[in-house]
Amino acid sequence: MNNRFYSLLGICQKSGHLVSGETGVLDSLRHQKAHLVLVSRDASDRTKRLFQNKCNFFQARLILYGEKDAMGKAIGHTPRSSVAVTDKGLADALYKIANEQENGRADR
Repeated sequence: MNNRFYSLLGICQKSGHLVSGETGVLDSLRHQKAHLVLVSRDASDRTKRLFQNKCNFFQARLILYGEKDAMGKAIGHTPRSSVAVTDKGLADALYKIANEQENGRADR
């Protein structure tokens, strides 16, 4: 588990800039409020395909990252397969951390 990534996800939740659950994330996409959508790697293929299509249509960034249990724990909820970040700065920071880890760079 990448502590920096999940810590920042918790900060997003506490600051009110995080929407979780399929319905909430879809609503934030429709209202153009989502800057970044995170879908867990262990989500169903249907869920992954749904959010890939919606993010393409609404021009939002999408990251497949982590597991449902870790994502839910980081935000103080039950397991979540999808969350949306509604603050641009926090979304950019999460995107950068996820890309650094994906490219094999050390956690800084």
